[in-house]
Order: sequence, then C-alpha cells, then structure tokens
Amino acid sequence: MKLHIIHTGNFKLDGGAMFGVVPKKLWSKTNPADENNLCNWAMRCLLIEDANRLILIDNGLGNKQDEKFFSHYALNGDDSLEKSLKKAGFSTDDVTDMFLTHLHFDHCGGSIKRNKEKTGYETAFKNATYWSNAEHWEWATKPNDREKASFLKENILPIEESGQLKFIKDENDKPFGDAISIAYMRGHTDAMMIPLIRYKEQTIAFMADLLPSTGHIPLPYVMGYDTRPLLTLTEKEKFLKRAADEKFILFLEHDSVNECCTVENTEKGVRLKQAHKFEELVG
Repeated sequence: MKLHIIHTGNFKLDGGAMFGVVPKKLWSKTNPADENNLCNWAMRCLLIEDANRLILIDNGLGNKQDEKFFSHYALNGDDSLEKSLKKAGFSTDDVTDMFLTHLHFDHCGGSIKRNKEKTGYETAFKNATYWSNAEHWEWATKPNDREKASFLKENILPIEESGQLKFIKDENDKPFGDAISIAYMRGHTDAMMIPLIRYKEQTIAFMADLLPSTGHIPLPYVMGYDTRPLLTLTEKEKFLKRAADEKFILFLEHDSVNECCTVENTEKGVRLKQAHKFEELVG
C-alpha cells in the first residue's frame, strides 16, 4: 500500500461558523481570521494505492460552479485535484474507487464536471465506483432547510444517473478488504463515514468534518454547521479517546497548516500531542 496527499486548494469560511459557541478570542489563537472574520481552510484528500485499486477519499470543491458561487469562498492556493493527481503519477481516469465521506459540496464537488458540450454533467472519474451509504444518500437528496445549501444536486444526482454509485451497507461492510474499516458519525450530518486505514502497523483516521483542524480538538470546539452539535461532542470525545489510547494518526482534511496529528490523554481531557507532516509518519 502507498499513500499520497491530494491537495485540491484552499477556501475561506467564517471563523464563528467553524467554531460554534467558542469565543473568537479563544479560537483565533489557533486559526487567525482576516478582516472579514474568515479563516483559511484546506481541502486535503487522500489517495490510496492498494494492489490493483486506486482509492481516493473525497475530492474537494470542483470547478464547475459559477463565479458568484466561488466568490463566497475566497479560493486560494495553486493546488488542484488534477495537478495533485498528476504529481502522484495518476489522472482521474486511473481512480478505481471514489470514497465520499459525505456529500457536502467541499467534499464531493470534484465528483462531477461539465460535459464537453457544456450542456450537462458527467462523472469526473469515469472508471471509478462511487461509494456512499443509503442513509446519507437519502439525507442528502432530500435535504433539510438548514443543510440544503451544502447539498448541491449537480454534485450528487449525476453520480446515481451514471450507474457508478454503490452503497456501503454498514460499519461491518468491508468493500476494500481488511485494510480499511469505517466508522459512522451522525453529529455533523447524518451517517458521515470516517475511514480507518491500516498502514504499516499504524491506523490512519481520515477525520473529514469530525475534526476539521487541530484547533477543534477540545470538546466544546464544535462547528456551527453541525446538525446535532451535542451528538458531535459525544462522538468526538469517544473517538479521540480511542485515538489517544490506540495511537491513531489523525489525517486532517481542513487544517490549512497541519496535515496530520496525534493526540494524548491529559488531566484536561484529550489534547494535541504533536502535529506532523504526513510524510514524517508514513513516508
């Protein structure tokens, strides 16, 4: 097995929304905001080479939305999905499995692109199976008013129409073999999937939106975007304690500075042990 970080670019979101009830005086120590109260966030994905499969976990924002849409998110950085795949020696056509932790636009927008005629949409990974789960798919395709702006139909419906969509049955299902297991989380959005990759006797947890950054490790630091923040708090406490006990490497999708980290148990609860470059731990 080989692992590659796939950087798809950075975007900005309101700091208050990203940290919920936590005061700016506290969260700005780890995630400073600009003059518009926006913090910079990565869209960092993970590519897994395993035997004859090439598995990509999440794919960023994509590039098919209009200028007005992108203007809300202050896109920045030189990275893109295609450039990062090329740097790793691959293209979108090489991906065999597109694993979607959940269907918010910053995690799945790269799934779909405009067709050559610019009249409609097609899958960006034409040879890949797209993996979601039935519970989350139902939630995303019949969205509540609070999340509707995050579930864009042009990111989601063409996947099903392509015939490339498959559902992971439950947490015991192992479509990728024993090397990857899955934990479901329901605080951020319904049935978000956290993949746990067994690599060189280490467990790497792709944290998606359960833990966007090292600044979110203290339990009360829960995003305002979460649909069930108290459930997130409980899920995060349980997961981070396990991560500390079992010495997980936490892969951070949205931290613009830290690619991954480890955590440890302290008298104040689970806290950051050390932030790392990914290659330091898995190279």
